[in-house]
Amino acid sequence: MTELFASTPRPRVQRTVPTLGAMALTIVAGYLLMTVAGAVSIISTAKYLPVAVVAVVAVGALALLAAVWLGLAVGRLLPWLATAPALGVAGLGLLLGIPALTRPKGWLALVFSPIYEMNMPDAYTTVAGRISAAQAIWLAALAVAGVLLFASNGWRLRVTALLPVVLGAALAITVMPHHNRLVVDSVDPVAQELICAKDEQRVCVSRVHEGLLPEIVPQARQALTILAKLPGAPTRVHEDNTTYLPYIPAPRGADVALVSITAGETGDLTTKIVTSVFASPNDCDKGPEWADTLAAAYWLIGREPVAEAPDVAADAVTRWQELRKLPAEQAQAKVTAIRDAALGCK
Repeated sequence: MTELFASTPRPRVQRTVPTLGAMALTIVAGYLLMTVAGAVSIISTAKYLPVAVVAVVAVGALALLAAVWLGLAVGRLLPWLATAPALGVAGLGLLLGIPALTRPKGWLALVFSPIYEMNMPDAYTTVAGRISAAQAIWLAALAVAGVLLFASNGWRLRVTALLPVVLGAALAITVMPHHNRLVVDSVDPVAQELICAKDEQRVCVSRVHEGLLPEIVPQARQALTILAKLPGAPTRVHEDNTTYLPYIPAPRGADVALVSITAGETGDLTTKIVTSVFASPNDCDKGPEWADTLAAAYWLIGREPVAEAPDVAADAVTRWQELRKLPAEQAQAKVTAIRDAALGCK
Protein backbone atom coordinates (compact mmCIF):
# COMPACT_ATOMS: atom_id res chain seq x y z
CA MET A 1 0.00 0.00 0.00
CA THR A 2 2.86 2.39 0.79
CA GLU A 3 4.41 1.77 -2.63
CA LEU A 4 1.00 2.13 -4.31
CA PHE A 5 0.32 5.51 -2.71
CA ALA A 6 3.87 6.68 -3.42
CA SER A 7 3.50 5.88 -7.11
CA THR A 8 0.05 7.51 -7.47
CA PRO A 9 0.26 11.05 -8.86
CA ARG A 10 -1.26 13.78 -6.70
CA PRO A 11 -4.26 15.76 -8.02
CA ARG A 12 -3.38 18.37 -10.59
CA VAL A 13 -4.28 21.24 -8.27
CA GLN A 14 -1.85 20.06 -5.59
CA ARG A 15 0.92 19.86 -8.16
CA THR A 16 0.27 23.32 -9.64
CA VAL A 17 -0.15 25.37 -6.46
CA PRO A 18 3.55 25.21 -5.39
CA THR A 19 4.69 26.26 -8.88
CA LEU A 20 2.21 29.13 -9.10
CA GLY A 21 3.02 30.25 -5.57
CA ALA A 22 6.79 30.14 -6.05
CA MET A 23 6.63 32.12 -9.29
CA ALA A 24 4.25 34.68 -7.77
CA LEU A 25 6.40 35.14 -4.68
CA THR A 26 9.60 35.53 -6.71
CA ILE A 27 8.28 38.01 -9.26
CA VAL A 28 6.36 40.16 -6.76
CA ALA A 29 9.31 40.20 -4.34
CA GLY A 30 11.63 41.35 -7.13
CA TYR A 31 9.18 44.05 -8.18
CA LEU A 32 8.77 45.34 -4.64
CA LEU A 33 12.53 45.30 -4.15
CA MET A 34 12.93 47.58 -7.17
CA THR A 35 10.18 49.83 -5.80
CA VAL A 36 11.93 50.08 -2.45
CA ALA A 37 15.24 50.87 -4.19
CA GLY A 38 13.55 53.70 -6.07
CA ALA A 39 11.95 54.98 -2.87
CA VAL A 40 15.30 55.00 -1.06
CA SER A 41 16.82 57.15 -3.81
CA ILE A 42 14.26 59.92 -3.27
CA ILE A 43 13.45 59.52 0.43
CA SER A 44 15.63 62.46 1.45
CA THR A 45 13.56 64.97 -0.55
CA ALA A 46 10.20 63.25 -1.09
CA LYS A 47 7.84 64.47 1.64
CA TYR A 48 4.49 63.85 -0.04
CA LEU A 49 3.09 60.32 -0.36
CA PRO A 50 -0.51 60.16 -1.63
CA VAL A 51 -2.60 57.01 -1.30
CA ALA A 52 -2.69 56.73 -5.10
CA VAL A 53 0.97 55.64 -5.02
CA VAL A 54 0.06 52.48 -3.11
CA ALA A 55 -2.72 51.68 -5.60
CA VAL A 56 -0.43 52.15 -8.60
CA VAL A 57 2.26 49.92 -7.07
CA ALA A 58 -0.35 47.25 -6.30
CA VAL A 59 -1.65 47.31 -9.88
CA GLY A 60 1.92 46.93 -11.14
CA ALA A 61 2.43 43.86 -8.96
CA LEU A 62 -0.86 42.42 -10.19
CA ALA A 63 0.22 42.99 -13.80
CA LEU A 64 3.38 40.94 -13.26
CA LEU A 65 1.42 38.26 -11.47
CA ALA A 66 -1.03 37.95 -14.36
CA ALA A 67 1.83 37.88 -16.89
CA VAL A 68 3.69 35.10 -15.06
CA TRP A 69 0.68 32.86 -14.52
CA LEU A 70 -0.60 33.37 -18.06
CA GLY A 71 2.88 32.64 -19.38
CA LEU A 72 3.04 29.40 -17.39
CA ALA A 73 -0.32 28.38 -18.81
CA VAL A 74 0.66 29.06 -22.41
CA GLY A 75 3.95 27.25 -21.88
CA ARG A 76 2.10 24.18 -20.60
CA LEU A 77 -0.41 24.21 -23.45
CA LEU A 78 2.29 24.81 -26.08
CA PRO A 79 5.48 23.18 -24.72
CA TRP A 80 7.73 24.18 -27.61
CA LEU A 81 11.05 26.06 -27.72
CA ALA A 82 9.54 28.77 -29.89
CA THR A 83 6.65 29.48 -27.51
CA ALA A 84 8.42 31.92 -25.18
CA PRO A 85 10.00 34.20 -27.85
CA ALA A 86 6.88 34.08 -30.00
CA LEU A 87 4.69 34.97 -27.04
CA GLY A 88 7.00 37.85 -26.13
CA VAL A 89 6.89 39.34 -29.62
CA ALA A 90 3.13 38.80 -29.93
CA GLY A 91 2.52 40.37 -26.53
CA LEU A 92 4.54 43.46 -27.36
CA GLY A 93 2.78 43.77 -30.72
CA LEU A 94 -0.58 43.53 -28.97
CA LEU A 95 0.34 46.21 -26.43
CA LEU A 96 1.48 48.53 -29.22
CA GLY A 97 -1.48 47.75 -31.48
CA ILE A 98 -4.36 48.14 -29.03
CA PRO A 99 -3.97 51.94 -28.62
CA ALA A 100 -4.02 52.37 -32.40
CA LEU A 101 -7.07 50.14 -32.77
CA THR A 102 -9.04 51.86 -30.01
CA ARG A 103 -8.47 55.47 -31.06
CA PRO A 104 -10.09 57.93 -30.71
CA LYS A 105 -11.42 56.12 -27.61
CA GLY A 106 -8.22 56.53 -25.63
CA TRP A 107 -9.95 55.50 -22.41
CA LEU A 108 -10.43 52.00 -23.84
CA ALA A 109 -6.69 51.57 -24.30
CA LEU A 110 -6.22 52.47 -20.63
CA VAL A 111 -7.88 49.18 -19.71
CA PHE A 112 -5.92 46.78 -21.89
CA SER A 113 -2.75 48.63 -22.93
CA PRO A 114 -1.94 51.93 -21.21
CA ILE A 115 1.38 52.10 -23.03
CA TYR A 116 0.44 55.41 -24.71
CA GLU A 117 -2.46 56.83 -22.75
CA MET A 118 -0.52 56.96 -19.46
CA ASN A 119 2.61 58.70 -20.73
CA MET A 120 3.92 62.26 -20.33
CA PRO A 121 3.66 62.45 -16.53
CA ASP A 122 4.74 65.57 -14.65
CA ALA A 123 5.15 66.45 -10.99
CA TYR A 124 1.41 66.90 -10.44
CA THR A 125 0.00 64.07 -12.55
CA THR A 126 -1.89 61.39 -10.67
CA VAL A 127 -3.81 58.23 -11.52
CA ALA A 128 -7.51 58.35 -10.72
CA GLY A 129 -8.77 55.63 -8.39
CA ARG A 130 -11.29 54.33 -10.93
CA ILE A 131 -8.51 53.83 -13.47
CA SER A 132 -6.49 51.75 -11.02
CA ALA A 133 -9.63 49.81 -10.12
CA ALA A 134 -10.50 49.06 -13.77
CA GLN A 135 -6.95 47.91 -14.53
CA ALA A 136 -6.89 45.77 -11.38
CA ILE A 137 -10.14 44.05 -12.42
CA TRP A 138 -8.80 43.22 -15.87
CA LEU A 139 -5.44 41.99 -14.59
CA ALA A 140 -7.09 39.88 -11.89
CA ALA A 141 -9.27 38.29 -14.57
CA LEU A 142 -6.16 37.44 -16.61
CA ALA A 143 -4.49 35.98 -13.53
CA VAL A 144 -7.49 33.76 -12.77
CA ALA A 145 -7.60 32.62 -16.40
CA GLY A 146 -3.91 31.76 -16.23
CA VAL A 147 -4.43 29.66 -13.10
CA LEU A 148 -7.35 27.78 -14.64
CA LEU A 149 -5.44 27.06 -17.85
CA PHE A 150 -2.32 25.96 -15.99
CA ALA A 151 -4.29 23.67 -13.69
CA SER A 152 -6.58 22.29 -16.40
CA ASN A 153 -6.52 18.65 -17.45
CA GLY A 154 -9.30 18.79 -20.00
CA TRP A 155 -11.07 21.01 -22.50
CA ARG A 156 -13.96 21.88 -20.16
CA LEU A 157 -11.75 23.73 -17.67
CA ARG A 158 -9.88 25.39 -20.53
CA VAL A 159 -13.11 26.72 -22.00
CA THR A 160 -14.17 27.83 -18.52
CA ALA A 161 -11.00 29.94 -18.34
CA LEU A 162 -12.55 32.25 -20.94
CA LEU A 163 -15.32 33.21 -18.52
CA PRO A 164 -13.22 35.40 -16.16
CA VAL A 165 -11.60 37.06 -19.19
CA VAL A 166 -14.96 38.05 -20.66
CA LEU A 167 -16.45 39.11 -17.34
CA GLY A 168 -13.29 40.96 -16.30
CA ALA A 169 -13.11 42.86 -19.59
CA ALA A 170 -16.79 43.86 -19.39
CA LEU A 171 -16.53 45.00 -15.79
CA ALA A 172 -13.25 46.86 -16.34
CA ILE A 173 -14.70 48.73 -19.33
CA THR A 174 -17.70 49.69 -17.20
CA VAL A 175 -15.60 50.96 -14.29
CA MET A 176 -13.08 52.86 -16.45
CA PRO A 177 -13.99 56.57 -16.80
CA HIS A 178 -14.87 57.25 -20.44
CA HIS A 179 -12.67 60.31 -20.90
CA ASN A 180 -9.76 60.34 -23.31
CA ARG A 181 -6.31 61.04 -21.88
CA LEU A 182 -7.78 61.15 -18.37
CA VAL A 183 -4.55 60.09 -16.73
CA VAL A 184 -2.55 62.90 -18.29
CA ASP A 185 -5.38 65.35 -17.56
CA SER A 186 -5.72 64.17 -13.96
CA VAL A 187 -3.95 66.61 -11.64
CA ASP A 188 -3.43 66.16 -7.91
CA PRO A 189 -4.32 69.58 -6.42
CA VAL A 190 -2.73 68.70 -3.09
CA ALA A 191 0.63 68.05 -4.77
CA GLN A 192 0.27 71.40 -6.57
CA GLU A 193 -0.38 73.50 -3.45
CA LEU A 194 2.32 76.02 -2.58
CA ILE A 195 4.17 75.46 0.70
CA CYS A 196 6.42 78.26 2.02
CA ALA A 197 9.66 77.77 3.91
CA LYS A 198 9.22 78.16 7.67
CA ASP A 199 12.21 80.48 8.04
CA GLU A 200 11.65 82.31 4.75
CA GLN A 201 8.01 82.98 3.89
CA ARG A 202 9.04 84.70 0.66
CA VAL A 203 10.06 81.38 -0.88
CA CYS A 204 7.30 78.87 -1.71
CA VAL A 205 7.29 75.62 -3.68
CA SER A 206 4.65 73.06 -4.52
CA ARG A 207 4.00 70.41 -1.87
CA VAL A 208 5.55 67.67 -4.01
CA HIS A 209 8.87 69.60 -3.93
CA GLU A 210 8.71 70.64 -0.27
CA GLY A 211 11.72 68.48 0.53
CA LEU A 212 13.86 70.61 -1.82
CA LEU A 213 13.35 73.82 0.18
CA PRO A 214 16.73 73.59 2.00
CA GLU A 215 18.44 73.66 -1.41
CA ILE A 216 16.16 76.33 -2.88
CA VAL A 217 15.90 78.93 -0.09
CA PRO A 218 19.56 80.17 -0.09
CA GLN A 219 19.56 80.51 -3.87
CA ALA A 220 16.17 82.25 -3.87
CA ARG A 221 17.44 84.77 -1.31
CA GLN A 222 20.48 85.47 -3.46
CA ALA A 223 18.25 85.93 -6.53
CA LEU A 224 15.98 88.39 -4.67
CA THR A 225 19.07 90.36 -3.60
CA ILE A 226 20.19 90.62 -7.23
CA LEU A 227 16.71 91.57 -8.42
CA ALA A 228 16.46 94.30 -5.76
CA LYS A 229 18.48 96.53 -8.12
CA LEU A 230 15.36 96.86 -10.30
CA PRO A 231 12.61 99.38 -9.57
CA GLY A 232 9.53 97.52 -8.30
CA ALA A 233 11.57 94.35 -7.98
CA PRO A 234 9.92 91.01 -7.07
CA THR A 235 9.86 90.33 -3.35
CA ARG A 236 8.84 86.66 -3.46
CA VAL A 237 9.90 83.49 -5.27
CA HIS A 238 7.22 80.92 -6.10
CA GLU A 239 7.48 77.68 -7.98
CA ASP A 240 5.79 77.81 -11.35
CA ASN A 241 3.10 75.15 -10.83
CA THR A 242 1.61 75.50 -14.30
CA THR A 243 -0.05 72.39 -15.71
CA TYR A 244 -0.10 71.75 -19.46
CA LEU A 245 -2.68 68.99 -19.89
CA PRO A 246 -4.97 70.76 -19.21
CA TYR A 247 -3.18 74.10 -19.57
CA ILE A 248 -3.69 76.11 -16.38
CA PRO A 249 -0.99 78.76 -15.90
CA ALA A 250 0.32 79.74 -12.50
CA PRO A 251 -0.76 83.18 -11.23
CA ARG A 252 1.69 85.88 -12.36
CA GLY A 253 2.41 89.20 -10.66
CA ALA A 254 5.03 91.92 -10.60
CA ASP A 255 5.98 91.06 -7.02
CA VAL A 256 6.53 87.33 -7.68
CA ALA A 257 9.34 85.60 -9.54
CA LEU A 258 8.01 82.34 -10.95
CA VAL A 259 10.51 79.55 -11.52
CA SER A 260 10.05 75.95 -12.64
CA ILE A 261 11.69 73.38 -10.37
CA THR A 262 12.83 69.87 -11.22
CA ALA A 263 14.20 67.47 -8.62
CA GLY A 264 17.88 66.88 -9.21
CA GLU A 265 18.27 70.09 -11.23
CA THR A 266 18.53 72.77 -8.55
CA GLY A 267 22.25 73.42 -8.84
CA ASP A 268 22.14 76.92 -10.38
CA LEU A 269 18.68 78.06 -9.38
CA THR A 270 19.76 81.65 -8.67
CA THR A 271 20.42 82.36 -12.34
CA LYS A 272 17.22 80.59 -13.33
CA ILE A 273 15.13 82.72 -10.96
CA VAL A 274 16.64 85.99 -12.18
CA THR A 275 16.17 84.96 -15.81
CA SER A 276 12.54 83.97 -15.22
CA VAL A 277 11.68 87.56 -14.28
CA PHE A 278 12.49 88.70 -17.83
CA ALA A 279 10.90 85.72 -19.62
CA SER A 280 7.49 85.71 -21.28
CA PRO A 281 4.81 83.18 -20.29
CA ASN A 282 4.62 80.02 -22.37
CA ASP A 283 1.35 81.07 -23.99
CA CYS A 284 2.71 84.43 -25.18
CA ASP A 285 4.39 84.94 -28.55
CA LYS A 286 4.84 88.72 -28.41
CA GLY A 287 7.16 89.11 -25.45
CA PRO A 288 10.91 89.81 -25.44
CA GLU A 289 13.21 87.58 -27.43
CA TRP A 290 15.12 84.96 -25.46
CA ALA A 291 18.44 86.68 -26.26
CA ASP A 292 17.10 89.92 -24.71
CA THR A 293 15.88 87.97 -21.68
CA LEU A 294 19.31 86.44 -21.14
CA ALA A 295 21.12 89.73 -21.73
CA ALA A 296 18.95 91.57 -19.18
CA ALA A 297 19.23 88.82 -16.57
CA TYR A 298 22.99 88.46 -16.85
CA TRP A 299 23.46 92.26 -16.83
CA LEU A 300 21.92 92.21 -13.37
CA ILE A 301 23.95 89.16 -12.34
CA GLY A 302 27.13 90.76 -13.63
CA ARG A 303 28.60 88.09 -15.88
CA GLU A 304 28.51 86.96 -19.49
CA PRO A 305 25.35 85.11 -20.62
CA VAL A 306 25.37 81.40 -21.35
CA ALA A 307 22.83 79.33 -23.28
CA GLU A 308 22.55 75.81 -24.63
CA ALA A 309 22.04 76.93 -28.24
CA PRO A 310 25.29 78.47 -29.61
CA ASP A 311 23.51 80.99 -31.85
CA VAL A 312 21.29 82.22 -29.00
CA ALA A 313 24.31 82.43 -26.67
CA ALA A 314 26.26 84.52 -29.19
CA ASP A 315 23.30 86.86 -29.75
CA ALA A 316 22.74 87.22 -26.00
CA VAL A 317 26.43 88.03 -25.40
CA THR A 318 26.31 90.73 -28.09
CA ARG A 319 23.24 92.37 -26.51
CA TRP A 320 24.75 92.01 -23.04
CA GLN A 321 27.88 93.80 -24.22
CA GLU A 322 25.73 96.60 -25.66
CA LEU A 323 24.04 97.00 -22.28
CA ARG A 324 27.40 97.18 -20.52
CA LYS A 325 28.54 99.99 -22.83
CA LEU A 326 25.56 102.15 -21.93
CA PRO A 327 25.48 104.48 -18.93
CA ALA A 328 24.05 102.73 -15.88
CA GLU A 329 20.74 104.64 -15.95
CA GLN A 330 20.13 103.91 -19.65
CA ALA A 331 21.06 100.27 -19.26
CA GLN A 332 18.73 99.89 -16.28
CA ALA A 333 15.93 101.58 -18.24
CA LYS A 334 16.35 99.07 -21.09
CA VAL A 335 16.45 96.15 -18.66
CA THR A 336 13.31 97.45 -16.94
CA ALA A 337 11.60 97.79 -20.33
CA ILE A 338 12.39 94.13 -21.11
CA ARG A 339 10.85 93.10 -17.81
CA ASP A 340 7.76 95.26 -18.41
CA ALA A 341 7.35 93.66 -21.85
CA ALA A 342 7.43 90.20 -20.26
CA LEU A 343 4.95 91.16 -17.55
CA GLY A 344 2.59 92.81 -20.03
CA CYS A 345 2.60 89.91 -22.44
CA LYS A 346 -0.91 88.50 -22.73
